[in-house]
Amino acid sequence: MCYSDDARPPLPPISGAAADQGDLVLTSADGTKFGAYFARAEKPTGAGMVVMPDVRGLHHFYKELAQRFAEAGIDSVAIDYFGRTAGIGDRGEAFEFMPHVEKTTQENIAADVEAAIAHLRTKDGGAVKSVFTVGFCFGGSSSWNLSALVPDVNGVIGFYGRPVRVEPYVPRMKKPLLLLIAGADAATSREASVEFDHKLTHAKVPHEMHIYEGAPHSFFDRTFEQWKEACDDSWRRILAFVKKHS
Repeated sequence: MCYSDDARPPLPPISGAAADQGDLVLTSADGTKFGAYFARAEKPTGAGMVVMPDVRGLHHFYKELAQRFAEAGIDSVAIDYFGRTAGIGDRGEAFEFMPHVEKTTQENIAADVEAAIAHLRTKDGGAVKSVFTVGFCFGGSSSWNLSALVPDVNGVIGFYGRPVRVEPYVPRMKKPLLLLIAGADAATSREASVEFDHKLTHAKVPHEMHIYEGAPHSFFDRTFEQWKEACDDSWRRILAFVKKHS
């Protein structure tokens, strides 16, 4: 997993407040009910964000990250991946996530994201006009794949994604990608990320990539004080990407 229960999302550069937040149950197209967490912006911009966690699913880091997006004016929903196999429940550090990760499919994840998007489109969700996704590690790869799998997104963002999980979907990609790469990621080499960038360019997939040289996997964490500059820059790039493609 990317983040322990001690990790905390960095603060966005735009200060504001979340008007409301809390746990939510959503229903996917196949009838699966799954856990989610919403955060409504006090001063909404009209943009929405679906937050896609790491392999542990919906735990505290991602609930707090949804709040941070709301503080930046972006109505948000963070989702869990395991409604089909683990039901709705706690995803604390004791949760044995790998048996459930192995049973996920990108198509089912896409369907759950579509349910979150449908919520964001409603009045209760913020009635957003544009929708983006952001994911981390397993969620980073899955977020990028939505460029091919979910028509109703304006753009997809991923931290620490693994290109090998994404390359089969490149020929079908239509929506822009933002790739935020840890230059010293132990799970994915810098060279693999650069090669993936070249493959996207060759396939004419709109994308932006930034490598944070020397940064480790999971650097986007305000408890990593030495990576504050990289965290701040990541926020700027995410917000600029949302503004550009809204």
